[in-house]
Amino acid sequence: MNDDRPELARQRDLDQVYEPAEDSHLLAETAREYVTADDRVLEVGTGSGYVATALADTGAAVVATDINPMACREARDAGLAVVRANLVEPFRDGVFDVVAFNPPYLPTPPEQEFDDWMERALSGGEDGRAVVDPFLDTVRRVLAEDGVVLLLVSSLTDVEAVRERAAAGGLDAREVADESHPFERLVVLELRPDRR
Repeated sequence: MNDDRPELARQRDLDQVYEPAEDSHLLAETAREYVTADDRVLEVGTGSGYVATALADTGAAVVATDINPMACREARDAGLAVVRANLVEPFRDGVFDVVAFNPPYLPTPPEQEFDDWMERALSGGEDGRAVVDPFLDTVRRVLAEDGVVLLLVSSLTDVEAVRERAAAGGLDAREVADESHPFERLVVLELRPDRR
């Protein structure tokens, strides 16, 4: 007798993992331009592992993280080194040459929030920056001296507010890629420690 229960359970898990979309493609394409085979790379919020896999293809040493255990399993199954983590918490200071992050950025009123992993992968809270701001407050710590952060944000999250928060955390921000879509503009920000 064929037992489909494990396959059904896996499908339910995959329904709770963010799959690559336009934002993932833009971040992967942009980040590949920054990564060399000698780099130590961190992808925060890896979801299915799409961006981390693209970066690992350069020969770099890549670590992928996600807070969602099902995403961690999916990325591990894709052959990635994975740490279940909230943002950059478990990592030592000055470790990574490149950090890439496609955060949850959709502005979501509290009454429309759901308590599941897919919601966590999409919802950025009321202003779209509920995850972006804590990331910006902590990411500089894990950067190597000449490290760079590539952060994907949306016009829905107020790109200028993100740049201001980055500056408050000692990071210079500049737009290095963008794509326009019907309801938003996706932007990749390059963030580097402010040396002034």
